[in-house]
Amino acid sequence: MPSIAVIRFPGSNCDRDIITGVASITGTKPSAIWYKDTDIARHDLIILPGGFSFGDYLRGGAIAARAPIMDEIQDHVWRGGYVLGICNGFQILTESELLPGALMRNVGLKYVCRDVVIKAHHADDGLLSAFKDGQSFRMPVAHNEGNYYADEETLARLQDKGQIAFTYTAGIGGDKHIDANPNGAIEDIAGIVSENGRVLGMMPHPERNLDPIHGGGGQDGRQLLKNLIEAVAP
Repeated sequence: MPSIAVIRFPGSNCDRDIITGVASITGTKPSAIWYKDTDIARHDLIILPGGFSFGDYLRGGAIAARAPIMDEIQDHVWRGGYVLGICNGFQILTESELLPGALMRNVGLKYVCRDVVIKAHHADDGLLSAFKDGQSFRMPVAHNEGNYYADEETLARLQDKGQIAFTYTAGIGGDKHIDANPNGAIEDIAGIVSENGRVLGMMPHPERNLDPIHGGGGQDGRQLLKNLIEAVAP
C-alpha cells in the first residue's frame, strides 16, 4: 500500500474524515502532519483536506498556501510525488500555483452544501489512470468559493492536455433531480490535474460518502478514493 500523509491547518475540519476514510480502505492510518512542520518524511500521496484554513481570510486557501509546510509539498511535487487537494485543499493548490486557475465566490454569492453528481475523465497515467472515462460519482459539495475560473488560454490548455479531471453532470438522487453545476464553474469543472497528472484538486468531498450510513445512496466516495490510491500504489 502507498504511504499517505494528511496535512492539518488551523481551521481544517475534514482532516479526521479523510484519515478515517483512507485507513478504512488501506488498513493503515495515514500520517497527520501539522502545517508548521518543515521536514516531513517521504510519502507517495499527500492530501490537503477540506475546511476553512486560517478562517478563509483574504481568500480561501490564500494564507495556507504560504504556510511553512508548502515548501516541503513543493519539493514533494518536484520529486514526482502525488498530491490530492479536496475543497479547501483545491483552493490551496491554486493559490500556491501548483494548479492553474482560481476558485472564486459561487455564482449567487451563497454557500452551497448539497449533493452533486460528477463525471470522471480517464487519463493513461497519473491520478486519473484508474478511472473509467465517464464514470460517475455522487457526493456532497460544501463551499463558498468553488467557482473554478481560468482564462481562455489556460482553459484551452487544460482541455488539450486532458487536465480536466471531473465535471459536474446532471443526475438523479432519490426522487429529486440534482442540478448539474452548483457554483457556476467554467465548463462545469469540478476538478483538475496538473500537466503530469500527479497533482489533483477537486471541490466535492469523497470522504463524506464512504459508507451507506453517510446517506447519499452508497459508497461513491470510497470508490473514488480507492481509484486514487490504486493509481499511486508503488
